[in-house]
Amino acid sequence: MTPLIAIPARMASTRLPGKPLADIAGEPMIVHVWRRACEANVGPVLVAAGEAAIVDAIRAAGGEAVLTDAELPSGSDRIHQAVERIDPDRRHDVVVNLQGDLPTLDPRAIRSVLDTLRDEDVDIGTLAVRITDDAERSRADVVKVAAGFADAAPAGTIARALAFSRLPIPWGEGAHYHHIGIYAYRRAALARFVALPPSPLEQREKLEQLRALEAGMRIDVALVDTIPLGVDTPADLERARRLLAPH
Repeated sequence: MTPLIAIPARMASTRLPGKPLADIAGEPMIVHVWRRACEANVGPVLVAAGEAAIVDAIRAAGGEAVLTDAELPSGSDRIHQAVERIDPDRRHDVVVNLQGDLPTLDPRAIRSVLDTLRDEDVDIGTLAVRITDDAERSRADVVKVAAGFADAAPAGTIARALAFSRLPIPWGEGAHYHHIGIYAYRRAALARFVALPPSPLEQREKLEQLRALEAGMRIDVALVDTIPLGVDTPADLERARRLLAPH
């Protein structure tokens, strides 16, 4: 594999406007995410920016960024456009879609998601962590994935994703798994995915990955130990500032 990490970022967040440039320990949040991606040491890192200010912030830190069309409907569309512009010769056959609001991400998670693509039949890889807090099972903002993991499966285990839902799936006794929205796409799979129209289940659950499953694409999931902090609210931002404050 010749991976490329692409980080979509735009300023128009409903709950935390301007969050890519929110200051954390003296640097914009998007720069922290870019640094975590570089630390994974799996390939080049590209920020797919919706605004010029994000491009400027990444370039000032020494990184590479591409200005994409501001009206693109999703992060997947944004990274696809950026990668096509930066790599028209298709030197990179795998694209990791890393969200731009994960400033405390463990770089090992990026290596774990790439492990899912060692099986040539897999189109898309992603991550999950076992739910240990009972309250999370019923929370709609915690996306669950149903995959064939044994209940005592260790981190690093890979299984095929059968369904994603905001409900606690599957039914019955046993472990449940919190889906982590980091994806590794084969280049052809990414192109196919963004060309598909939104699917019925995707629109109902508001989960983009269901579009791929409904189209017959294979998604495999790797288990990891921890959930990265996603910064979606002012409270999340304050928590990230505490975690990344100089000691």
